[in-house]
Amino acid sequence: MGKSVLVIEDEPNIIEAISFILSRDGWRVASHSNGVDAVAVVEHRKPDLVILDVMLPGRSGYDILRELRAKEGTGQLPVLMLTARGQTKDRALAEEIGASRFMSKPFSNAEVLEAVNALIAS
Repeated sequence: MGKSVLVIEDEPNIIEAISFILSRDGWRVASHSNGVDAVAVVEHRKPDLVILDVMLPGRSGYDILRELRAKEGTGQLPVLMLTARGQTKDRALAEEIGASRFMSKPFSNAEVLEAVNALIAS
């Protein structure tokens, strides 16, 4: 079995790009595109890693991350946060809540691959 990642993102082109990059590297990729039931999907799928967008329909990525960190089964799950707003305050909030890593859009294929592999190795 390969490593599994759940991409929680509402932009189809970003989902497609990340899926392509990671699938080529041996990852099993699943995606989900709304914030409302994202935590339940994480708990059901039990991925090795989550890539989480900050701005999602229904619920923010920050709120989702807070809930994941508060739960026993997902408290230590590696989470790569993505945002189109790469300001210092966004990065600080993500780190404070417990993001494993933070990446601003747009990003390069190499950046995504390096980030997810580093998160799984640590």
